[in-house]
Amino acid sequence: MSATKVITYLTVLTVNLVLAEHGGDEFKKWPVKPGGWVQATKGEVWPKPKVSKPQQEFLVLRSNSFRFEVTSENIHGPCDILDNALTRFTKRVFPPAAANVYSHLDPQHRKKRRREARKELKNDQMYKGFLDVVEIVMNNKAGCEKYPYMDMDEHYEVKINSPDEPGRARIIAFSIWGILRGMETFSQLVYASMEFGDTVQYIVNGTQIMDSPRFTHRGILMDTSRHYIAKSVIRDNLDLMEMSKFNVFHWHMTDDPSFPYVSKKFPDLSKEGAWHETIAVYTQEDVADIIEYARMRGIRVVSEFDTPGHTQSFEPGQPGLLTECYDHRGQKNGFYGPLNPTKKRVYAFLEAFFEEITQVFPDKYLHLGGDEVDFKCWQSNPEITTFMKKWNMSGDFHKLESIYIKKLLDIVSSYPTNNGYIVWQEVFDNGVEVKNDTIIHVWKGQWEWEMAKVTGKGLRAILSSPWYLNYISYGSDWTKYYLAEPLDFYGGEEQKHLVIGGEACMWDEFVNSVNLTPRMWPRASAVAERLWSPRETRDIHEAKERIQEMECRMLQRGYPVEPINGPSFCNVDWNA
Repeated sequence: MSATKVITYLTVLTVNLVLAEHGGDEFKKWPVKPGGWVQATKGEVWPKPKVSKPQQEFLVLRSNSFRFEVTSENIHGPCDILDNALTRFTKRVFPPAAANVYSHLDPQHRKKRRREARKELKNDQMYKGFLDVVEIVMNNKAGCEKYPYMDMDEHYEVKINSPDEPGRARIIAFSIWGILRGMETFSQLVYASMEFGDTVQYIVNGTQIMDSPRFTHRGILMDTSRHYIAKSVIRDNLDLMEMSKFNVFHWHMTDDPSFPYVSKKFPDLSKEGAWHETIAVYTQEDVADIIEYARMRGIRVVSEFDTPGHTQSFEPGQPGLLTECYDHRGQKNGFYGPLNPTKKRVYAFLEAFFEEITQVFPDKYLHLGGDEVDFKCWQSNPEITTFMKKWNMSGDFHKLESIYIKKLLDIVSSYPTNNGYIVWQEVFDNGVEVKNDTIIHVWKGQWEWEMAKVTGKGLRAILSSPWYLNYISYGSDWTKYYLAEPLDFYGGEEQKHLVIGGEACMWDEFVNSVNLTPRMWPRASAVAERLWSPRETRDIHEAKERIQEMECRMLQRGYPVEPINGPSFCNVDWNA
């Protein structure tokens, strides 16, 4: 090869490497024009409803006279969840940040401009008057259930200016969970407009919506061990989960780095194992507050105290539970491995600890973990190898793990709360004998094969593999989450029915209370639509404009979320 060709080749290679490092031409594919890369919709719902029939006719809402009115209380009686929702959703219909953008505009002539707006409205043939009342209808005596649960009824109907009820608006559902989902949908149908009289108007188009979720388990995992996450941040994320119709908060409470849960039976666990024994812990009162906050939003709180691995933080407060590791000379090396499955004391601890957890967390399901169990320490420990030799399973550490998991499942099954359980996929992969009602949580690569194997054995499955939101890159990455299809695996209809849903995961090695919310949202909303909306809802170009509106909606409601599609402006007065 000539020197000239070599130089040319190296130059091209260097340029390509630089471009790759800095994003290359990815962002040059967009049209070169002023303004945002994606034009947000107005009054479109996320996640997309199953059936929607919008109209061009519209009504106008006034913040000083609008209200939700419960017309079915004589049927279902008082309902604390509904009472709480009435206040919350009234605020969401009129987000303060949206109004503030216009409030400073020409205040001296505001009344005059409002008069002009009313004139312009009356001249618009599509204008059908003011909407002052939205009726809440729950025709079910038992509709106001106390706690959300697996397979709860979330279907609802929204009717606004329908042909049979012109000028009227109703949210109709058979349960409080459906009412909550319907109220969120209504709040998103309302949008702020400056089209009339150069002053803000809150507009809602006539529409008929019939909606229900595709999957019953639609979750977000938050890790509060690797970094302590402030309770206020957890509450903000529960609000954002409700806006995207998620219904499960998977609370990965503890892990190797820290043990922030304050146990009343074993207080030294957090005293010695938390980052800080007073300012980086969750007391049982804190947990109850979070569960109550979630309950009001139709969100289940599923706890995870992962064992036998991911338990390094147990050792400071409960010494002797973990396996002591040995070096190649047969000497203790000062390190610890997973819980020691040969010790009776370990199972006595588990029985007492998880009994407490079933009293603190009311959800029927416990996530018991079971992932990434490192066998090296077990292999090095003479106490364990002697035990295995005695029971004729030398070298079969999967068998040892199976003994541990089986005992743990027996313990959890023995409580009067009659809990069900979820485990990570390694429990299944390692051939651990599990009960038929066990739910397998799939998180590793080649998930299509795993889902086929799990459901092929008649077990229910939850998918997380394509939705690890802690992995980031420069640019817009939500579309890959949006297009991941949980049922894209070989299997019959019976197997597909065993997929109960999925979870987006936020692991917190590099995430804390400052960046959790912006990193999560609105990227997690892409997962929400995949789990809620019909399978055929897959049009990326249409979704881009709706998720752009969702970003703006979250910002206007006061949540610090990231840009989802690149350059944009969301009518938020950042200087207010």
